[in-house]
Amino acid sequence: MKIAIPVDEKSLKSNVCASFGRAPYFLFYNTVTKESYYLDNTAVASQGGAGIRAVQVIADHGVKVLLTPRCGENAEKVLSNAEVLIYKSTPGTAQENIDAFIDEQLNLLSDFHAGFHGHGGN
Repeated sequence: MKIAIPVDEKSLKSNVCASFGRAPYFLFYNTVTKESYYLDNTAVASQGGAGIRAVQVIADHGVKVLLTPRCGENAEKVLSNAEVLIYKSTPGTAQENIDAFIDEQLNLLSDFHAGFHGHGGN
């Protein structure tokens, strides 16, 4: 299964980024092959709709699970339509969150914010 995590740096030791749509990078990790790769988030500088643009990248890469501390309502709707499950990440590294997901220690994210729509929030 392929999972995605917004990260601050291109490393499994990177912290999970606090903002999904404005994360500098996305980590893609395959739980079967244990392979990972990173993509720059081209939506990071968007005036608005960064979450929606980020969701499209996630969906285009065949992701089935997103690990993130928070997510906007609009992005959640698109992820849901793409059949991507959203789990609430915990403070720590990407690797720690991958391990917690594999060990079934993460919960589905249930609280989605309204989004910032170009107002510069995190």
